[in-house]
Amino acid sequence: MGISRRHLYLTGFLLAAGIMVGCGQNVSIRPPLPPSATDLVLLKATALCERKPEFLKKRASSAHRSNAWGSGQEIVIAQARSASQGDESYFVDEDGLLVGALFTFPKGLNLDPYPVLRDTLSRLKPALEFYLNVSQLEAKVNMDASAIFETGDEKSTTQYLVTGSRDHPILLQASFAIDPYVRLFSPYRREFLDRLRKPKGAKGGLTIESQGSEDKEPFLSLQQFARGQSAQLAYCGDKNYDIAADAYQKAIASGFTNKVWLAEAHHKLGQASAAKGQFDKAKTEMLRSLAIRPNIPEVLNNLGTVHFKLGERIEALGLFEKAVTLRPNYAVARYNLAEAYEQTNPRRALAEYETFLALVEGILEEEARAAVARERVQALKR
Repeated sequence: MGISRRHLYLTGFLLAAGIMVGCGQNVSIRPPLPPSATDLVLLKATALCERKPEFLKKRASSAHRSNAWGSGQEIVIAQARSASQGDESYFVDEDGLLVGALFTFPKGLNLDPYPVLRDTLSRLKPALEFYLNVSQLEAKVNMDASAIFETGDEKSTTQYLVTGSRDHPILLQASFAIDPYVRLFSPYRREFLDRLRKPKGAKGGLTIESQGSEDKEPFLSLQQFARGQSAQLAYCGDKNYDIAADAYQKAIASGFTNKVWLAEAHHKLGQASAAKGQFDKAKTEMLRSLAIRPNIPEVLNNLGTVHFKLGERIEALGLFEKAVTLRPNYAVARYNLAEAYEQTNPRRALAEYETFLALVEGILEEEARAAVARERVQALKR
């Protein structure tokens, strides 16, 4: 079924996380509120997907240091030299693209002078609420109530870690990232919370071992999976299947331990290989995915498409049939099944095309495929 890139990414992410999302089901999307770029200087500081040389050229006057960030790099501008009054960290991937940024305010940034951001926060429900001790925060109690708020646009997500009252919020951290990297930029990640609890040169705050998320999967695997998604779904320019395939191969090699992540990485590598015309490679990877997690409709459908491209029509039909049996409202699989049946069973093909058209009625993203289906329906009725 044709859906937006944000929906495609979120659906893929939920699948990789082990949360099943069927066609026709609603995926919760954040409110389309602005990230307040007109109101807070930190969000005007840079542009996601900017290339590292251009980024550094704009900041030639700002002293910075670099740290390793998995296969990429973190560029740090200290508070004393930053325009945002906070510690700024910019993260570039191994291809030299800016994929995320984090701004940290150990003493807190009073948001009273920022009415647009305060209005945005007032209209959002907290994505997460917890207690946090910040060692340098002025006017603090032993444990301060904190909340993370999320907003974003079609390609990126902005997250705010806020303490204080609803009427007088204090900003502790803000991050923004292109969507495939969102989980790596949550302010609730333990390494980011520690920048507040234990800032460099300051006495650490109260440590709570259970506080802050910590991925059980290897960081490099998650980072490379995100890199593959970014390239495959064209988050920074055109689709690049060479980078996508390289990234998924590295994600697998880095050692996913969760079978859901591992299966999805093989599936995505298969998709990238198919886009490059490497159909035998694509078939191998999708079969590996199904060996780890059988009966996933998306993988069955995509493997069926690969068999169809290879001229293996009987195998393709079996896979499309299984996909729509498992998920009757899987529109794209219905379309593929109709196409595969046209030569041998026109009546069945007609029924599948009509089912597809009923499923995608009113969905603008599917209009091009629907137009073809309507033409085929007319031809098959003659």
